[in-house]
Amino acid sequence: MTLVALCCTAAAFLTGCGGPARDGYAAAGAVAPGPERSAGDNVAPRGPVEMQQLGGTPPSTTSTSPGAPDPQGPAGSARAEATTTPPGTAPSSQTPSGATPSTPPPTPPATTTPGTTPPATPTTPATPANLTLGTPARTPAADRWCEKVTVAFTNTGTTAARSGAVTFSTHVIGTLGIDWATITTTQPLPTPIPGGATKTQTYTVCVESWRVPLGMHVETQKTTATWT
Repeated sequence: MTLVALCCTAAAFLTGCGGPARDGYAAAGAVAPGPERSAGDNVAPRGPVEMQQLGGTPPSTTSTSPGAPDPQGPAGSARAEATTTPPGTAPSSQTPSGATPSTPPPTPPATTTPGTTPPATPTTPATPANLTLGTPARTPAADRWCEKVTVAFTNTGTTAARSGAVTFSTHVIGTLGIDWATITTTQPLPTPIPGGATKTQTYTVCVESWRVPLGMHVETQKTTATWT
């Protein structure tokens, strides 16, 4: 009799769990021990069993490809909370508190390289000394074989003439105006002669006395110069 009562109790329990109703049931207490079940042993069901989740949602019909991630995400994963807006209120477009609106960076002022100066105005390049001689001015001297010759030296270059010599071409003239001879003599220049400057010098130019007999005289007609 005990075995029959145990089977009837198990059948009633399984029938109650497998009925059409979707409400869950829980056992009110443990089944009393009997000859087929000792205290603490589990008895396997003898008929079909349908498992129902208590208070759950109906099974989903979504098909998922093998290996695709679970749309619900892994257990324990965090889900982003959606920001809700009260009915009739548009989402705020203001910048969150503490944030600064993005503005373009200011353009740095133009700077100049320290220690640089504007280029200087180009200067005229230096030119070497260049002397031009004026027409010699002659005056008689105390001796007939001498005369005083004044010459103007003009430096048209930008560099000073620091040394040089002037050469005199002196002619010996007879009583009838015949040019008997030409004698050259050399004397130093009145250096230095700065660039763009003019210096005038008076020289006493003489030839040998025997070259000028009584009644004859000398004339310095040409002057030339060399300089450095």
